[in-house]
Amino acid sequence: MALLSLDDLAPGQEYTAGPLTVTRDELVAFARRYDPQPFHLDEEAAKRTFVGTLIGSGWQTAALGMRLFAQALITHSTSMGSPGITALRWLRPVRPGDTLSAVIRVEEVRPSSSKPDRGMARLAMTLTNGRGEAVMTQAFAVLFARAGAVPAPRPVELAAETGPVPEPDDAIPLPYLAQAELGAIRDLGAYRFEADDIVAFARAYDPQVFHLDAEAARATHFGALCASGWQTASVWMKRLNATFARDIAFTARSGPVPQLGPSPGFKDLKWLRPVYAGDTIRYASTLIDRRASASRPGWGIATHHNTAQNQRGEPVFEFTGTVFWQWEPSAA
Repeated sequence: MALLSLDDLAPGQEYTAGPLTVTRDELVAFARRYDPQPFHLDEEAAKRTFVGTLIGSGWQTAALGMRLFAQALITHSTSMGSPGITALRWLRPVRPGDTLSAVIRVEEVRPSSSKPDRGMARLAMTLTNGRGEAVMTQAFAVLFARAGAVPAPRPVELAAETGPVPEPDDAIPLPYLAQAELGAIRDLGAYRFEADDIVAFARAYDPQVFHLDAEAARATHFGALCASGWQTASVWMKRLNATFARDIAFTARSGPVPQLGPSPGFKDLKWLRPVYAGDTIRYASTLIDRRASASRPGWGIATHHNTAQNQRGEPVFEFTGTVFWQWEPSAA
């Protein structure tokens, strides 16, 4: 059967996928790998947090949305990957046993004016649970090849670095959000994307050929095996958690430690360059805004801008996110 191309897409079309049941083991395994916060790891520990119960990582929810999107459209299309996400909102947590379904709607189709072999589709996704409640919405774009076009592979310079990436040992006090310094840049350390990890993540969440098979990837427009954008994002979360773990331990030596909560979502996520097998990606986060929460006394919303660059200093990823952060010490 012929692959669906940009020319087969039109505004108003809808594609559906699911249901997909998520187990506790899947949620905890992802959290251990990428997002080891108490409310993603353990029911008892979760009771003492902002959330109060075990929930899945939002980044895993996004990756599960990718799995359903692949089922609905991507794996039988001429997809060339996504340049980014305009906005994503996590509306309800995903809990063990939840059954997820997706509806993807085509909003706009636009052939490229500079590259006649491809074009862009703007899409909207809604992810719902088994009760019909929306758990995530996402506005995003995907590049597709035109009918009959075979985009040429790009030249790729693969990294030659080997061996473990040193874990930073720096630590700074973690403040309550009311006292946090705007504009402060926190280096989150680096991560090397190995081929086996890229393939394993793709099999679980993003089964596109340029993420799955090194030989087949060489014939695609990417020119070599590259990581899913959702893996690049999940590793940002991994590096943030590792950095905060050091800061929390350092802060606990001299006083109370502010709690961190979940994120309501993010905007303007851009995958700027492919992350290839062997690339070492360094991440950083900057606090750019803060406000007290009107709905959760004692808590605030932090807005942070996040970036990543490869071993050549080229930007590969950025987004602006939000997170609940304890505003000031509890009066109790």
